[in-house]
Amino acid sequence: MPQTRPRLGYALVILGAVLFGVNGAVSRVAMRAGLSPESLTTLRITGATLVFAVAALIWQRSALRPPTGSSLLLIGALGLVGVASLQLTYNIAINRLPLGIALLIEYLAPVLVVLWVRFIRGEQVRNRMWSAVALSIIGIATVGQVWTGLDFDTLGIIMGLAAAVSFATYFLLGEHNVGFDDPLRVILWAFAFATVVMNLIAPVWQVGSLTVDAPLLGNLNQFSVPLVLLVVWIITLGTVAPFFLQLLSLQHIPATVVTVIATLEPVIAVVLGWAWFNESLNAVQMVGGLLVLAGIALAQSARRERVIRLPPQ
Repeated sequence: MPQTRPRLGYALVILGAVLFGVNGAVSRVAMRAGLSPESLTTLRITGATLVFAVAALIWQRSALRPPTGSSLLLIGALGLVGVASLQLTYNIAINRLPLGIALLIEYLAPVLVVLWVRFIRGEQVRNRMWSAVALSIIGIATVGQVWTGLDFDTLGIIMGLAAAVSFATYFLLGEHNVGFDDPLRVILWAFAFATVVMNLIAPVWQVGSLTVDAPLLGNLNQFSVPLVLLVVWIITLGTVAPFFLQLLSLQHIPATVVTVIATLEPVIAVVLGWAWFNESLNAVQMVGGLLVLAGIALAQSARRERVIRLPPQ
């Protein structure tokens, strides 16, 4: 049975979080240049599937073998909810909300993970879970300033919450699948399922021209890059690398640990939103954001951790 390496797991998920955080800003630029959230999602997932398939063809051809039986259902669910739904709702949210707020809402996922393992799996968690839930809810309400009638786009908020559910599903199903299957095979076929779904919604052949120049917006608005380069970045460094890194990290540390360390992503998004797009939170909203992060950290500590160990391959 392969030995787990927690430090490697931490490094993998931190790097993945940084890449995901930067990808939010790059994706916003691409959408403001004319790509719809649906088209960008299709391009992102389809391109990533091709990259994963080529990687499997070169380095690990066994990953090309389709899953069967219960693995087919679980990996299919991972693709539909944890990949397609997550990417689509995420893109809509970051296009309609300030970058940091969209990511804070999405990162309610760790709280949802703990609630799931407590009430559906029946695992024991510490009483502090309820404090974590309360902190997260109060924090999100404070960030959105609900007492003023909700200052932000309603559809954006709904999509952010849907992304949180999808993100929690991705980690829970990913944790289960990599415990019994090869990570490359899991991620390849999950993305393949998602590719089929997204091409039914927004076919890749109907995407407009990618040769136009995309202004970088905000403090970088005087600069432009070809839209196709942004799409290449989103596929490779914004999707393939961080998704695989975080899924691989689940071999070494549990899903609840991964989701908490990954909260670096909204922190990075807040910094980029301020430095790049001139977005800022007022003092009350900053307090709300800190409450959300505190709730996420507390939720992680509420679960009795276990380490995933893969069976011999």
